[in-house]
Amino acid sequence: MKLLYRRCAGLDVHKRTVSACIRIRRHGSKQVEIHEAVFGTFTADLERLRDWLKEHKVKQVAMESTGVYWIPVWNVLEPVRFRFELLLVNPQLVRALRGRKTDRIDAARIAEFLQYGLLHGSFVPPRPIRELRDLTRLRVHLQQDRNRVINRIGRLLETVNVKLGSVVSNIVGKTGRAILKAIVAGRSRPEHLAELAVGSLRNKKPELVLALQGRYNDHFRWLLERWVTELEWLDTKVAELDARLGAAMQPHAELVRRLCTIPGVDRLSAWALIAELGLDMEQFPDARHLASWAGLCPGNSESAGKRFSGRTRKGDRYLRRLLIQNAWAVAHCKDCFLTAVFYRVAQRRGVKKAAVAVAHRILVIAYQILRSGGEYREYGGDYFDRQNPERTVQRLARRLERIGYEVVLRPSADSTAPALSPRTARDARGRPCKCAQRGIPCTHPQRPAPSNRTAPLQPTPQPPVALGPCKRCAQWGIPCIHVRHQKLHAPTSTNPPLSTN
Repeated sequence: MKLLYRRCAGLDVHKRTVSACIRIRRHGSKQVEIHEAVFGTFTADLERLRDWLKEHKVKQVAMESTGVYWIPVWNVLEPVRFRFELLLVNPQLVRALRGRKTDRIDAARIAEFLQYGLLHGSFVPPRPIRELRDLTRLRVHLQQDRNRVINRIGRLLETVNVKLGSVVSNIVGKTGRAILKAIVAGRSRPEHLAELAVGSLRNKKPELVLALQGRYNDHFRWLLERWVTELEWLDTKVAELDARLGAAMQPHAELVRRLCTIPGVDRLSAWALIAELGLDMEQFPDARHLASWAGLCPGNSESAGKRFSGRTRKGDRYLRRLLIQNAWAVAHCKDCFLTAVFYRVAQRRGVKKAAVAVAHRILVIAYQILRSGGEYREYGGDYFDRQNPERTVQRLARRLERIGYEVVLRPSADSTAPALSPRTARDARGRPCKCAQRGIPCTHPQRPAPSNRTAPLQPTPQPPVALGPCKRCAQWGIPCIHVRHQKLHAPTSTNPPLSTN
């Protein structure tokens, strides 16, 4: 195996200790010198580790990404003038063999893998991006705390027979907060509380009066006051954090604007994308590597020619959750290419997999914007229909024919599309014949061609059919096709028993 580095070090990081191993191979010699040591994790101990590495003229250093314990080591080694080339490694890449698991052996194994170039580093953005990431992730946690408080307020109202959530979609909106504060202040008459409604909720005063007929007491008001106060405190914290994030993102205002051109991506989503991905896309060779890092692509699980579960792998959970939320928002857009992608995948695979597919598309688009500096270009919600107009027309015509309509296809007066004649050939079950597509004479039973007269879409009158005893076929208005099972469907009242003579 080819030797990549002649001097390197491996660090096995823990909460209280750091096991270090240096491997040195001299020029013209095949012998490898190994130096081992154990250091503490206080700042003074980590500085001694830094000096020890500089003393042995080590430049390449690899360490495991164990929790947050690697961050103090990274903080001490990163700003060194000697410029260490640090590598943060996923523990799965340096997993120990059974029976060979000690801190000293782990450090030696990391150093050996690094010396032969067998390790791939994790993505660690520069310090300014890491600071932005801390702010965006803190906002996520504050918003989660805020949602928990809102849910607790809703459950508390239910315990005293107040059904505010059944009438108001947002119990902490303008109307909801005014009602909650009035209840905390001691007001309990439903008519007076319903008068606090604003906007369109004033049309729901009778429902509000019924919903606010609760069993109020001092204990309920005391608890409600605590939750309302905590909610206001969280709102203040979120507002302060948004102000700090806005000031920090001001140098990237143009990039934020271009990211906001993606459907479903707003200002907060653009901030989170910049904080999680950074500005330098050279870390990812292409968009597929980025999707794999984020956990938004199918996993690889294959053995003996059989493909097993394609479940997505674990990636950046903050980025993944954000993009999935954006995908659900895209599903409600109008005349949008990503919306067409969502429903195109949902028709075959379900809405959950469709959300993951759209999140993958959004990530790929964001990668191209960050890398090339372009903007999102909308293709329109009819993009897939325009790829093959004839196929789209025939597909829609078949849908109308399946529900009993006879379709005559003619282009409009201002259209340049060629006229498409309806396919009159049918198979035995009445489905459109495919012989015309194959360019061969039709071998299926023919049904009479429709009239050339242009008429609005009307249900085709069906000739009277002699219905058999089958209830299922009678419901569809067709002759019974369950000939072999007539006895199972025949009612006993209309079918006399067979004569034995």
